[in-house]
Amino acid sequence: MAEENKQTDSPQQQPEQLPNLPRTEGHLFGSNSGVKRTWPELVGVTAEEAGEKIKQEKPGAQIQVVPPDSFVTMDFRQNRVRLYVDSSGKVARAPMIG
Repeated sequence: MAEENKQTDSPQQQPEQLPNLPRTEGHLFGSNSGVKRTWPELVGVTAEEAGEKIKQEKPGAQIQVVPPDSFVTMDFRQNRVRLYVDSSGKVARAPMIG
């Protein structure tokens, strides 16, 4: 049993090099359709402007404006985009599908 716990004198194996994969930030994972998933460029604009821009890019989107310190459900919906706004009504964080 003591022999089983001995370390072997094998050389350390180098981790396998993985190929560089294309970035998928802002798009649905595993999808080649190029469907946009987030809108970081809309941070700082008004909720109305952000809603119009998102509707142009995703016509079937249901836009929900979320005021500061509000509760939201944790369910995921592919046609919903929440706009988290600050007290002045401007988008406070990047809107995303969900």
